[in-house]
Amino acid sequence: MQTRTRTGNTDVMRGMEGAIEQCADEPPQGEKRQMIQPTCLNDPKLKILQEVLVDWINATLKPEHIVVLNIEEDLYDGLVLHHLLGRLADEHVPVEEIAVTSEAQVRKLGVIMEALNTKLGVTDETAKWSIALIHSKDLLATLHLLVTMVKCFQPDLPLPPNVSVEVVRFEVNRSGIKSVKHIEHITEGRSDLDKDSDKVSGGGNHSEKQDHIDQLMLLEPQKISAFKQAILHFVNKNMSSLGLQVLEMEKQFADGVMLLLLIGQLEGFFIPLYDFSLSPSSDPDMLHNVTLALEILHARDIHVGNVDPQDIVAQDVKATLRVLYALFKKHKSK
Repeated sequence: MQTRTRTGNTDVMRGMEGAIEQCADEPPQGEKRQMIQPTCLNDPKLKILQEVLVDWINATLKPEHIVVLNIEEDLYDGLVLHHLLGRLADEHVPVEEIAVTSEAQVRKLGVIMEALNTKLGVTDETAKWSIALIHSKDLLATLHLLVTMVKCFQPDLPLPPNVSVEVVRFEVNRSGIKSVKHIEHITEGRSDLDKDSDKVSGGGNHSEKQDHIDQLMLLEPQKISAFKQAILHFVNKNMSSLGLQVLEMEKQFADGVMLLLLIGQLEGFFIPLYDFSLSPSSDPDMLHNVTLALEILHARDIHVGNVDPQDIVAQDVKATLRVLYALFKKHKSK
């Protein structure tokens, strides 16, 4: 089974059309509605957050062959949320697999949201989402729901911090339609992964914080995959200006070339080509490159713990993740 998105409109156009539809379909007196300011839909941080959440959903539901392409278009009917609830919380509610009519979808969402809200520890009054908002493809409500799910079920997933949007709230009264704007925060100032690392380390020294990676590797495979996808997204976003892309993390970082180029991109300097082997053909060449990369990180005060260069050359996933996560923590806002 596969869910697909609608195509053809830009994010801003969709936002403007949504605003027009809301105004054309004037709500009854006293009713309140809200929407994200259309200009905010092109905010890079908002786009990154959506991409990270889509990657997380797809990694979680990969065993069930469900693919999400767009948060707004693919979650409104309850199918994806139903399967996420089953995979993440082992909660299997008795609902039909495919709900075709709008009435059936709302009914299905009601059962799913009741169970999901219980797992998340929220009520209808405290939740920043509702059955009606999710079914109407409200982006803000859907993002709030997914971010809360990540915090509950996978707090080690690195979400971009400080994501906020300008929201326009409409209210109909006797004098007409009143609109009020405010800034609404979707993610907090520090990424959830940072907070989880502090919990693991107990606020201790750096060597203790590295235990986070060890504990990560003890989690379910789909959670590890989601973590790796989020790190890969960060890497590829910063390597795109060089025309490079990483698909196989451990393999492509094993020779040290990609790691050196990534460090140069993030730290803002050029590493002379004569200092390392651009096309390493032997283990000693690869080891030289990786050793140089770790020395640069140490000199830049980016701590990676007791990572052995040989482990990265040997494509050890934990060693590779330690280094990339250290870079992510310093440069996650880029």
